[in-house]
Formats: sequence, structure tokens, C-alpha cells
Amino acid sequence: MSKYKIFAQRIGLISATNLLLNLNGIFLLPILTKNMPIQDYGTYAEIMVTIGLVPSIAMLGLSFTMVRFLPSLKKKEEIQEVFYSIFFMVLFTEGIASFLIYVFSGLIAFYLFDNNIVVVKILSILVFVQGLNDFLTDYLRAKQLIKKYSIISLINTIIQILLISFFVLRGYGILGATIGLLITSLVILLILSYIIILNLGIRLPRFTNLRTYLNFGIPTVPANLSNWIVNSSDRYVIGILLGTAYVGYYSPGYALGTTIGMFTAPFAFILPAALSEYYDNKKIEEVNKILSYSFKYFLMFSIPATFGLSLLSKSILSILSTPKIASEGFIITPLVAISTLLFGAYAIICQILILEKKTKITGIVWIIAAILNLGLNFVLIPYFGIAGAAITTLFAFMFSFAITAYYSLKASKFDLKISFFLKSIFASIIMSLVIVEVHPTDLFNILITICICATVYFVVLFLLKGFEKEEFEFLNGIIRTNKASAE
Repeated sequence: MSKYKIFAQRIGLISATNLLLNLNGIFLLPILTKNMPIQDYGTYAEIMVTIGLVPSIAMLGLSFTMVRFLPSLKKKEEIQEVFYSIFFMVLFTEGIASFLIYVFSGLIAFYLFDNNIVVVKILSILVFVQGLNDFLTDYLRAKQLIKKYSIISLINTIIQILLISFFVLRGYGILGATIGLLITSLVILLILSYIIILNLGIRLPRFTNLRTYLNFGIPTVPANLSNWIVNSSDRYVIGILLGTAYVGYYSPGYALGTTIGMFTAPFAFILPAALSEYYDNKKIEEVNKILSYSFKYFLMFSIPATFGLSLLSKSILSILSTPKIASEGFIITPLVAISTLLFGAYAIICQILILEKKTKITGIVWIIAAILNLGLNFVLIPYFGIAGAAITTLFAFMFSFAITAYYSLKASKFDLKISFFLKSIFASIIMSLVIVEVHPTDLFNILITICICATVYFVVLFLLKGFEKEEFEFLNGIIRTNKASAE
């Protein structure tokens, strides 16, 4: 079980890191919503959406290609060749994307950013720097340098909170928040560059296998773009149809719902590299066991979190933002929370298709989902307002999960733990009765209620025999993360 224990420890470390990363958004939410006009907060939300879109598309899927091909390489020269071949290509494509945003900054500002041209010009630089950061971070992911990743993520969170808070509280508004994001990204770029040069050295590549990498990566671009359309384009559509103020009402509830993603992130981060190594060495039984464990423990935390966030949405938003935002946006949280849970399940199951190099299937699935999502957004938002956007998001994720699960489970019959899923649902319903009875409205009572609910959930799950004896060492590895040798 030692190899599973190491895997569990890495999952535990990434889980702790993502919990801290989520504090970023939670801490900044009241600072941004209570110290800026709602239109400016809507612009900030669209900035965050943009830096999530452009770098991932501009990289042509090469970052993920590195994660797929690098883990099985042992010789330093081979690793250098793969890394630097892809790096210089990414440098070129990200530069083009950044240049285009700068050139068309006036047009982009008019349609999407409340006519704030200065912010869009800063955004063009931010997109370039963030793209490089994403690529360099994926090198740490490919080499499973988990401690380094966690430390850098923590530094990024602290600097971002401090700088954005400083500029906004000093009255610089959306311009200050954008500058804070840029400075943070530049600092992280310097740190990542230093670590990777120290770890890998510098070498000019021969680009010998670049065509292979592009052939693997480019088919994932439509999937990435479509995934972004499903996840984030609703902010753009709301901005176009209703105005940036409604983006401001929509985004806090959406952000609260996506905190379920902190349970997805560890598996999405670690599984591609970890499974690739086992799969390439023909250890299929190990692959299936890791997938089964991952799916179960994702469900164990994400299901009760979905119930809890859905019931506590209005109370939490009232504390973190304004009463107006809470009354407008609380209904968004449960719809988005369920969507995020489905996406987490998808992120684990689709690893089978990635290992089989059947990325075209995921690409087609997300293209169809994106077309449905975008079309329904333009139909439902005018009639149902911001709730219409959340409904279309849920529909798109249900579709993507169902089709992907069908094709993935045809290729691999790993245990989905259906009985555990039903037990977790039952335990979550019992837990929810506590929230309904207490109905907390202030921060202290919410925290106390969460602790009580977590206790009730795990007691009920234990009484239902939700855990098997052989799984305790795997779980123990997560709990003893601080003793992990994550590198």
C-alpha cells in the first residue's frame, strides 16, 4: 500500500493548498464588493474569466501535452528537449495572443469591459505573464514537485490578497485591482523561472518531436475552448445582454458554488502525471485502483459540501458581500455547486480517455456542450435573468458528464462505488436537517453549524459502513500529509 499512501499524501497536500487558494476569493470578495461600484466588480470578474481563457487556448494544448509525455522520461537531456521545445512554442503563441488583445483593446473594452481601455491594455500584459506561469506550473505538475507547487501557490495567494486589498482600499478601484494582479503574476514568474532553471538547467531545443506534441495538443484546444464557454462565457453573455452590474450580482454566487472545485483540483492536478506513469508501464490494475479511490474520496467530500453550500448560500453571501448581491445571487450557488460536482466527477473519469489518447472524444463532447450552453444562454437569460445562465451551465455539465462516462467506462471498468454514493447522499440529507433547523445567519453560527454538520455526516457514514478496512491506510495517508515526501 506504500505507493497508494504516497499518492494519498500528495492528494492531501494539494487539497490543503487548494483550501488556502479558496481563501483568496473569500477574503477578497467583501473588499471588492463593498469598496467598488458593482459595475467595477463585474469588470473584475470578467478580467478573471479572460485570464482563464486566453492562456489556455493560446498554448495550443501544449501544456497538457507536457504533462502527458514528461512523467515517463528519466534522462535529463530528454526532459530538457521536451520542455524547451514546448516552452519556446508557448512563448511565441502567448505573445501573439497578448499582442492581439493590445491592438484591439478599444473594441474589447467597448463590448466587454465597460469601455475601460487602460484596464484592457494592462490585461494584455497580464494574459502573457499568466500564460507563462500556467505553463511553468504544469512542469511542476508533470514532475510531481508537489511541495514546490504548494509553496508557490501560497505565496501567490498572500501577495495577491495584500496587493489587491492595498490598491482597492486606497481608492484605486478596478485599475488598482488589475495592477495588483499583474504585479503578483510577475513575482510568481520570477520565482518559477528560478526554480525550473535550477532544477532543469537551460538548453536550446532541436524541436525534433514538436509535430507529435502539436498533434496531441491541438485536438484538446476545441475541448478547452468549449470547456471555457460552458464554465465562463455566461459572464460575457450577461455583460452583453444585461450589463456589467449583473455580472457583479452573478459572480459571487457563482464563485461560492465553484468552491466545490477545491475537492476536484487535487485529482485533476495529480492524476494525469501519476496515471500516465502506471499506464505506460502496463500497470492497468494500479490505474483502476487509483481511479476508484480518487472517485470515492472526491464524492465523500464534494456531496456534503454541495448540500451545505446550497442551504447556506444566502447567509454566506450576506456576510461576504452586500444584501443586494445576496438577494440577487443566492439562487445561483446550488445550481453551480451541482455543476461543479459533476465536473469533478468528469475530471476523474475522463482520465481513461486521456490515457487511451482518445482526446478527440472529449473535444467533440465539449464542443456540443458549448454550442448548447451558448445558445441557451442567449435564450434563457433575457427571460430568467442571471438564473438562466446557471441553469444552462448545469445542463451542459450534465450532458458532458453523461457522454464522457459512457465512453470512458467502455474502455475501463473501474469501481464507481455506487453504494458509497447512495450512502453519502443519505448522510448529506441527515446533515442538512441540522442546517434547516439551526438556520444560521452570522459568521460564528455558520462556522459552528458547519462543524456540527461535518460530525453528523461522518458519523452517519461510518454507521452505514461507508468505509472498507483496506481503505483506511489510503485515508491515513491524506491525514498525515505533513510527513509526506511529496517530491
